[in-house]
Amino acid sequence: MIKVIFTLIIIFTYGLASAIGLPRNDPVPGGIAVVKLGNHDDGIPIVKYNGNRVLVVRNERDWYAVVGISLTAKPGDHALDTNTATAPIKFTVKDKQYKTQRITLKDKRKVEPNKEDLKRIAKEKKRIDDSFAYWSDRQITTLEFLMPVSGKLSSPFGLRRFFNDLPRNPHSGLDIAAPKGTPVKAPLAGRIIDTGDYFFNGNSIFIEHGQGLITMYCHLDSIKVTQDQRVSQGDIIGTVGMTGRATGPHLHWSASLNNARIDPSLLLQEQLLQAAE
Repeated sequence: MIKVIFTLIIIFTYGLASAIGLPRNDPVPGGIAVVKLGNHDDGIPIVKYNGNRVLVVRNERDWYAVVGISLTAKPGDHALDTNTATAPIKFTVKDKQYKTQRITLKDKRKVEPNKEDLKRIAKEKKRIDDSFAYWSDRQITTLEFLMPVSGKLSSPFGLRRFFNDLPRNPHSGLDIAAPKGTPVKAPLAGRIIDTGDYFFNGNSIFIEHGQGLITMYCHLDSIKVTQDQRVSQGDIIGTVGMTGRATGPHLHWSASLNNARIDPSLLLQEQLLQAAE
């Protein structure tokens, strides 16, 4: 009798689950691979990619792995290791070429930092890396993101950047231009895992949403949240500014899955993107 009741609970909880709003499947460097794992009623599948745990969600009757693909990933066959399959589950990464962007900065220290700046940058890099590597087992009930700020898309993800004609790291986020002081909202519920003033990123906030899904908000004028604070979708977390390495007021929004920076626009519905173009 107990077994029958347990089975009915499983069917009610998972078998009749509603759509979670999966992100767009775009398996390219800097993109997302949405990989179907099948219908497993004996627990949440554990999935790893390049040694990192992967976000797994139930969408209606099936489990899906939502895999972040690094900008440095090579096109070709890639594989997921799972505890529900005897062999790795393969998916294909397609090639993508990103455009080049050249930016001129008057503050030359933001392009060629001095010795003290470099010490600060090294400490901040460790802190940033730790935030992006954060993992919690908290389940995610929706992946339908809100736009974090009302504004216009200015610099897309993945641009190969040159500052004062010097090559620098690709653009690992999405820039949204908006007037200074414009409210920035949490696009998805989560917990604040870090805030601070960074050399390049300026006033910044990190939110963990569960299972290695981390978002970062940079160049803020003000920060309205504190570490360990839980936020609901739509809560104001800060305001737009131009702190750090910025040429004008805007929000730099980054998203990370399994410690790989991915294009945040893939988390947004098409109509939200079109309204910001």
